[in-house]
Amino acid sequence: MTKIWKFFQYGYLMVAFICLVEGIVRFNTERTRAYLFLGFSIFITLVFFFKRHFRKKVEKRNNQNK
Repeated sequence: MTKIWKFFQYGYLMVAFICLVEGIVRFNTERTRAYLFLGFSIFITLVFFFKRHFRKKVEKRNNQNK
């Protein structure tokens, strides 16, 4: 099960990268929408690091219980 979560974990980074690129592309034409995409990119990146930290914490606790 943890292998599946590791796979999905990097999906967050792919979505963040897509939002970052979209924000950069739209920056000159639609500023408000570009800020929205850049904000999503930052938020999704923070979610990635939070989920990774939490998953490692749970794995460490599970290994100590064995």
